[in-house]
Amino acid sequence: MGVMLETALEVTVGDGVSFRFSIVNAGDTPIELTFADACRADFAVFADGVEVWRYSDGRAFAQTLTDAELQPGETAAFEEVWPDPTPGDYTAEATLRVRERAVSARTPFSV
Repeated sequence: MGVMLETALEVTVGDGVSFRFSIVNAGDTPIELTFADACRADFAVFADGVEVWRYSDGRAFAQTLTDAELQPGETAAFEEVWPDPTPGDYTAEATLRVRERAVSARTPFSV
């Protein structure tokens, strides 16, 4: 089966909008991940295709190269909150900020 990552993005609307991005190593071999900085996952919100919020905007992250290994069947999860959403219909996108491959998930939601 080799290398296979499965992704999921959960959105919870309450006091702000909470995002939970999970990745699972669905393959049968360990997966090496290399992160270029301390922001391991980024979250963005789009309305009608236009970006209206991004977690990493205006933030500084430690510029430290780190490696992680995801074993077969292992899950990694990343969470953030959009604190002040405006009511409307949106699409959320989460991206794992690794060098090896593009890893992301999208899902629609409403506030």
